[in-house]
Amino acid sequence: MVNEDLAICWFRKDLRLTDNPALCHASLHKAVLPIYILDTKNANSYMPGGASRWWLHRSLEALNESLEGHLSIYEGDPLEVLQDLCQRLSSKAVYWNRLYEPWAMARDAGIKSALQDNDIHVTTTNGSLLWEPRDIRKDDGTAYKVFTPFYRKGCLRLASPREPMKQPTFDELIRDDSNSRLDIHDLELLPKVAWSQKLDGHWDAGEENAAERLDAFLTVGLPQYKEGRNFPNKPAVSRLSPYMQMGILSPNQLWYGARKLGDDKNIDHFCSELGWREFAYNQLYHNPDLPIKNLQAKFDAFPWILKGEYLEAWQKGQTGIPFVDAGMRELWQTGFMHNRVRMVTGSFLVKNLRVHWHHGERWFWDTLIDADLASNSASWQWLAGCGADAAPYFRIFNPVLQGKNFDPDGDYIREFVPELANLPNRFLYCPWEAGKETLQSAGVTLGVSYPNPVIDLKDSRDRALAAFQSLKTSA
Repeated sequence: MVNEDLAICWFRKDLRLTDNPALCHASLHKAVLPIYILDTKNANSYMPGGASRWWLHRSLEALNESLEGHLSIYEGDPLEVLQDLCQRLSSKAVYWNRLYEPWAMARDAGIKSALQDNDIHVTTTNGSLLWEPRDIRKDDGTAYKVFTPFYRKGCLRLASPREPMKQPTFDELIRDDSNSRLDIHDLELLPKVAWSQKLDGHWDAGEENAAERLDAFLTVGLPQYKEGRNFPNKPAVSRLSPYMQMGILSPNQLWYGARKLGDDKNIDHFCSELGWREFAYNQLYHNPDLPIKNLQAKFDAFPWILKGEYLEAWQKGQTGIPFVDAGMRELWQTGFMHNRVRMVTGSFLVKNLRVHWHHGERWFWDTLIDADLASNSASWQWLAGCGADAAPYFRIFNPVLQGKNFDPDGDYIREFVPELANLPNRFLYCPWEAGKETLQSAGVTLGVSYPNPVIDLKDSRDRALAAFQSLKTSA
């Protein structure tokens, strides 16, 4: 007997109850079965990285608690799981919020078609973006390649983003009690290293914690956002990206949370940063090969250099460049890195060290708890100069000047590179310029307690510019 009153709600990157369109639609049925499926068949190289897997585990625990233990967990091929559930429970309605990664879009189209062929009603909704990527095109129908017209002409001229939806109420939540259902721990998402213990000390999953962090940002960070966001030791950035990446918060909640406070340069700038996230997804939507293929084909001939010792020193925060090392250690210790420092560390890798951006993209994918395919790929292409609206290749961040300008008191470096803590600020950003007595009094021995620079900044900058010039000459 067909159960028209039972709906299956498939959670994906929307692990929340508030402002969840799919869940709201499913709640109109008398009974809802909330499920999560770890797709081990289709994701391939885009399975969550180590830090993201830890965050996913914690987020699923929090979601299950919010659902009072009614979240059913599965692993494998989502189509097989859904077909089995619909058959066993005689359900004829499945709801999910859309994903926009190319592999997920292709998978979901196949699942939707197969379910509909079996007379199962499938409803998909937008729960993760402010605007649909397919709706944002230039007048000639092509995709935008520059952010400002994308945001001002492409996004803001469309209807305003939908307002956040309230948490739905349910007549009945049910759980699948068959042998098919797994426990969250059965997914084996937690790293088998002490790394996860470090992350537990920095991040708390779940909607309640996300809401508290959002409120704190709107109160403390947003009023100083436009300028303060550049300083890694100031509480001016939201640090909400991990919650957005897992869908614990929606961009709509952030957009309207900021807009309800008025209209000034800080609010406008914050909303434009949400626009950059939309821009990344728009690039991925129109360029499915964004994670692996240069948007600007001329960079296919760029003379990258892969020195294993360079890459390893960068990954470990042992380059001998304090501002770079502070950022890479923040990443390893917390699963997060301040945006300004992401730009500096990324520039150092692809320009000073001339290591292919693919290596940076993969490292961030594995170590960031907010690792997002669209943003990660688009940002690395932007840094390398080969992407859309990219920073010109000749724009090379000087990590010494960046440290002096945006960590003027040295608090950020001293926190994550404590072996340099006793150096005077004058030499904190460039210890190789300090005299022997200064180093000795600070307890620093270059090459022993702290490494010598792996590369000369000026020389490596000149070589990078020459490499870029070779592209222009051969074009």
